[in-house]
Amino acid sequence: MADVRSIESRGHIAPAHGGITAPRGFTAGAVHCGIKAAATALDLAVLAADAPVPAAALLTTNLAQAAPVILSRQHLERTHGRARAVVVNSGCANACTGRQGLADAARMAQETAEALGCAPDEVLVASTGVIGVALKMDRIVSGIRAAVGRMSREAAAEAARAIMTTDPFPKDHAVVVETPRGRFAVGGMAKGSGMIEPHMATMLGFLTTDAEVPPALLRRALQLSARDTFNAITVDGECSTNDSLFALASGASGVVIDEETYPALVDGLLAVSRELAVAIVRGGEGATKVIAVTVADARTVDEARQVARTIANSPLVKTAVHGADPNWGRIVAAAGRSGVAFDINRLTVHVGGTRLFEHGLPHDESAPIAAEHLKGKTVQIDVNLGSGGGVSATIWTCDLSAEYVRINGEYRT
Repeated sequence: MADVRSIESRGHIAPAHGGITAPRGFTAGAVHCGIKAAATALDLAVLAADAPVPAAALLTTNLAQAAPVILSRQHLERTHGRARAVVVNSGCANACTGRQGLADAARMAQETAEALGCAPDEVLVASTGVIGVALKMDRIVSGIRAAVGRMSREAAAEAARAIMTTDPFPKDHAVVVETPRGRFAVGGMAKGSGMIEPHMATMLGFLTTDAEVPPALLRRALQLSARDTFNAITVDGECSTNDSLFALASGASGVVIDEETYPALVDGLLAVSRELAVAIVRGGEGATKVIAVTVADARTVDEARQVARTIANSPLVKTAVHGADPNWGRIVAAAGRSGVAFDINRLTVHVGGTRLFEHGLPHDESAPIAAEHLKGKTVQIDVNLGSGGGVSATIWTCDLSAEYVRINGEYRT
């Protein structure tokens, strides 16, 4: 499968305004309900469709799964892939909270359902924040009622802020896809800054479209688009207890997605997901640089990803980038321990397009040029395995700074 950067669009795609509610048939509401200490910090959001719609989810592979993850999976199974709304709180993950946590997640769905006039099983739930802390349900309940009371298409930006924890900025994006059958929109929002190596999606991600998509086809498209976007990022190699990516399709555009138009839907989801995924890396805890690690000429895409992910997760590589040190030895060493076989005499390493290692030998005379590239905000590391397979993949990450240590050393205190 081609690297995400080489995927060509099967429909004309243009940026759009409106974030998660850019597609027709969706509204959002956001409030401060008191989970976060700051009185001005939004901490609860509701995203709703006008009626129950096809829905799909990718949920964490971590065995320590939070109550909202467990509940949302159950609801999608019961409804056979349909949902009316998603309710999200930030500031408390409702993870490792036992039976009470499951009851609280179910209460969030129940209260949202009553406010919207739908079945509780048609409500998906997501939470993010500190692990092992019980939700303050009196505040959550009043927040849900208040958020539903102010639902509108204009509240997308507020919803994107309400799902943040340590994120330095909100993340939302939308596009319009033109096809021979007509135009449809894809919108999204996401949060994530630390504890990021999803293995499914991201800490919390939400996608909407007004295309008409059957649930099975929507899930298939979600899996494919996440593979080269949300599943191709890492901040610190940590898979969260709460990772959830949801997609809902209202059908309000009238554009029907079948096997013929499926590629256009994938392109729309890719365009939005890529923007959100890279923004998560850009906003990584303590991050000052975005790093794209591309591994080329691998035998398989899985091998290319494995090598790229090993390099991207290396603290030594990430700290070298932070210090603008063109230390190609750390890159080669990370590739060598990735578990993928290659001949080091065929391996090449470029940083910012500058050759630093080739045919088993260094090219340190080029180090000053590479060092200048590393001083920028966007860094490109290219590794060619020389395996002859011609397959490539990219993993996005960020540098590792002292600020990351400070943030995580003080997270609970």
